[in-house]
Amino acid sequence: MAQSSNPPLFVSIVIPVYNELNTIKSVLESVQNQDICRVKLETIVVDDGSDDGTREILENNPHLYDHLILNPVNLGKGGAVREGLRASNGEFVLFQDADLEYDPVEYRKLFGPVLNFEADVVMGSRFLAPEWTKVFYFYHKLGNKLICILFNLFFNTTWTDIYSCYLLFRKNLINPDKLRTDGWDQQAEILGKLCKRKVHLYEVPINYNGRSYSEGKKIRWYHTLRVILTIISVRLLPYGERQK
Repeated sequence: MAQSSNPPLFVSIVIPVYNELNTIKSVLESVQNQDICRVKLETIVVDDGSDDGTREILENNPHLYDHLILNPVNLGKGGAVREGLRASNGEFVLFQDADLEYDPVEYRKLFGPVLNFEADVVMGSRFLAPEWTKVFYFYHKLGNKLICILFNLFFNTTWTDIYSCYLLFRKNLINPDKLRTDGWDQQAEILGKLCKRKVHLYEVPINYNGRSYSEGKKIRWYHTLRVILTIISVRLLPYGERQK
């Protein structure tokens, strides 16, 4: 049987990191272990001013990534993501958290709609019939549902989990230099802009191994307020112009 002449899907994995001493090496090793047919991965790590020994682990293990960006100061998750987007070379970009809540073995599911249906955006959902989910905070789930309802209302979509870590999208749909947010709310800005592009949107189920605050979880209830403001701003203001 003749081999397909189509080039492999080239995906940049952008990993923002801030003080993840206990998990960063395991996450990077898991990313490196992903061998998916018709997919080429590029790993970009952005250390956002870690001061707990994370940076030393990264510098001592260059075989675990393709590019390492060292922010001299903490820019916030969104600021780190922006730097990663600027350095990415892939046709698609996928976000990966530096903790162990999301497992790179899920990549195969995320790439499926792109390889099979020419999807432009794929979101991994913790609430779309996963095989298993670790029980986590009720108020986090409630907050997630509220912002999902608001987002879907404003953008006429049916997402079940807009704040999953796993967001995969065509790189040319987002210009990092035009992103205006630097914190956790940046994902709402990016997803809102993608939805305003009128592109092909997909969701796939993923498993979730949530961690507690004592284990290093960073997001807090007050981040939801900025997310809500960003959703409203992206929908009502001219944030969604197509990039040239």
